[in-house]
Amino acid sequence: MHAAVDLAIVVLLRYYAPQGESEMNLALMRRVDEQFLETPFFGVRQITWHLRNEGHLVNEKRIRRLMGLMPIYQKPNTSRPATGHKIWPCLLKGLRMDRPNQVWAVDITCLPMRRGFLYFVAIMD
Repeated sequence: MHAAVDLAIVVLLRYYAPQGESEMNLALMRRVDEQFLETPFFGVRQITWHLRNEGHLVNEKRIRRLMGLMPIYQKPNTSRPATGHKIWPCLLKGLRMDRPNQVWAVDITCLPMRRGFLYFVAIMD
């Protein structure tokens, strides 16, 4: 009885090093990324269909998992505040803005392109 318990403890304590993605999966991820930049409105089904037409043996489950590893799609409800999120008061309320360099505002937008990303930065005085 004790031998079985000791064996179970040894099996539970064994560490498995993460293997990472295979070369084929990395190649598929590159191809999915290229296709997504060409047609950003394609979802998992359309990308799976497109890859099958190119001769890749893939299914929707695999493409969904690979796309989940890649940050290429917008998450839903990104503007909805989280529950319990504190809403901070506007610090500019009641402030008279009558001279330059008194108040600044900055905004940044990231757009995926064929060869990387394009960042738009707006600085407003």
